[in-house]
Amino acid sequence: MKYLLFLFLSFISFAQQTAKVDFIKCKATIGLEFETNSIAGGCIYTFIVKSDIDTIRIDAKNMNFYEVKINEKKVKFENNKKELLLFEGFKKGKNKLSLSYNAQPKQTMYFIDKRQIWTQGQGKYTSHWFPSFDDVNEKVIFNMNITFDEKYNVIANGFLKNSYVKDNQKKWYYEMKKPMSSYLLALVIGDFRNKVVASKSGIPLQFFIQPKDTAKFEPTYRHSKQIFDYLEKEIGFKYPWKLYKQVPVEDFLYAGMENTSCTIFAQDFVVDDIGFNDRNYINVNAHELAHQWFGDLVTAKSGKHHWLQEGFATYYALLAEKEVFGDDYFYHQLYRNSLQLRNAAKTDTIPVMNEKASSLSFYQKGAWALHYMREKIGAKLFQKAVKNYLKKYQFKNVETSDFLAEVKKIAPDFDTNAFKKLWLEDYHFPTEIANDLLKKNTFMQTLFEVQQMRKKSFNENKEKFKELMQSNLFYPVKTEIIYQIKEIPLENKKEILELALQTNDIKVRQAVAEFTDEIPAEFKPNYETLLDDRSYDTKEIALIKLFNAFPESQAIYIEKAKDWFGNNDLGLRTTFLLLTQMSNVLDENQKQKYFDELVDYTSPKYESSIRQNAFGAAFQAKQPIDNRVLKNLVNATSHHKWQLSKFARDYIRDLLKVPAYKEKFESLIHDLPENEKNQLQKLLNEK
Repeated sequence: MKYLLFLFLSFISFAQQTAKVDFIKCKATIGLEFETNSIAGGCIYTFIVKSDIDTIRIDAKNMNFYEVKINEKKVKFENNKKELLLFEGFKKGKNKLSLSYNAQPKQTMYFIDKRQIWTQGQGKYTSHWFPSFDDVNEKVIFNMNITFDEKYNVIANGFLKNSYVKDNQKKWYYEMKKPMSSYLLALVIGDFRNKVVASKSGIPLQFFIQPKDTAKFEPTYRHSKQIFDYLEKEIGFKYPWKLYKQVPVEDFLYAGMENTSCTIFAQDFVVDDIGFNDRNYINVNAHELAHQWFGDLVTAKSGKHHWLQEGFATYYALLAEKEVFGDDYFYHQLYRNSLQLRNAAKTDTIPVMNEKASSLSFYQKGAWALHYMREKIGAKLFQKAVKNYLKKYQFKNVETSDFLAEVKKIAPDFDTNAFKKLWLEDYHFPTEIANDLLKKNTFMQTLFEVQQMRKKSFNENKEKFKELMQSNLFYPVKTEIIYQIKEIPLENKKEILELALQTNDIKVRQAVAEFTDEIPAEFKPNYETLLDDRSYDTKEIALIKLFNAFPESQAIYIEKAKDWFGNNDLGLRTTFLLLTQMSNVLDENQKQKYFDELVDYTSPKYESSIRQNAFGAAFQAKQPIDNRVLKNLVNATSHHKWQLSKFARDYIRDLLKVPAYKEKFESLIHDLPENEKNQLQKLLNEK
């Protein structure tokens, strides 16, 4: 209760401050160190006091301040390690604040093994590395001077106005012309190459990539210019910043983050030609770009209206995918989202317009609400309403009523109150309304019809299945058929499976791999062709099933897969390494060599997705498990990426239920670094 009261009072104080004080501009000077994981620098804020105020607050988590001046004079201040409190030296009208500080950020700024430094402000707040404002309603023009080793690239918001080298240190000066909320402040340091292309409207699009990944540049950024040109035209409002950068970083916390003019995204989306077919950057790319308008240009006043950012970004990303992949893809994605929302509503009773709403509600239901509106009032009126909304509220903060008022002006017959109640204030998902909209697409009509065929026998459906499998319909109709016949004996369905393989559609063939549990010898040659598909996921599924089904052919499969690595998470490689430990054709030296490679992938020098896959494989491969793996698992409990740290803690909890493992952990605790020792001790002490 105290915590909630503190948050409430803090919100009130900041709301009062933004009404009385307006921070206009900030010029920052920053230096960073890998050795100490620290940041030091200063900033000069220009601000206007509009009415009397006792104390001005700047969010600053665990920072040390050395000198604070207002209007060129040193002033007294208070630093409570959460905020910098200013209570003297300022006057009504224009003021200038200058300060020097240092910090060792525990979150929001991440130092990755002396290779990269990157920031992630949303949800964790920029105020952990830069004195700024957690209140999104305070918008400032940020200009950044950053000094770092000349061997690295330094990337930040805005236009690189100047850079120069002195004594092996390089200074980078980034300039912004328009204001933004502090959570959108970004900084990336690492070894990158980049390529610049111009959008149709002349905006420079700058794409970064690590030198080791230059061969993956094209598939990673495939369709990027097309997406940018499409969204600028579809939204109907010119891209609001001078340029647009995209940077992949290691062990990023989320898929991507829409920092103003500079999207940061996860290294896992850096893919080759084959990997593109399994997991590509298209949707995330379009989603984060759409945020440059919805979130960065126009920002929701509070969490209650968060759908104005995530719902819009999700919907415009779907529209961009429609431009790239076609109508059938678009409608199928809407359908998949509708199924998720319908199922979630059985237990999730929090509506979209609630700051505690789930991501599914903010993103997918918000997108569905916009699709419903666009279909009802028409694409042209929808675009006009959105354009007017962006023009009126650019560089400002908004509530849902602001957007709905613009819709009402353009489409007076559209009942915005009923829309709000149905889509934003009711947690139920209107499945019937959604299905009616989906049925406007011929492919979706066919998919619904095929789903109804589940009620009939295989013999009744067989000829229709064959006909559909040979059609040019979008793949989900065909994967639905393969799913329906998964329990049918091979001799009855073999012809359909052969037709499925002959489609040469990656997703259809993958469904054959996935839903064929038993592989009779007569079907083995057909199934083995899946090992050559341009999909790492398909290769992995087929390799596992063939390896287990035909022990006599294990040597052939191991030889074929010995140089396979797969996507960035090395899921295919770790699966191969696991199979080597289970093989009956390798000697102990060969097995040990492969196991050592697997152990190496559990170590801190690899990204979290690789480590997590390797841990899973290592524990399946060998019992009792190697102490190196246990130590690496303990190390993972303190990883900055919550997905890996949670995985590691939960895994250890399960292992501690086994007396032999508990004894092992107790014996190795003394050899661990202090922070890892503390993490393990906490787990050992749990009851």
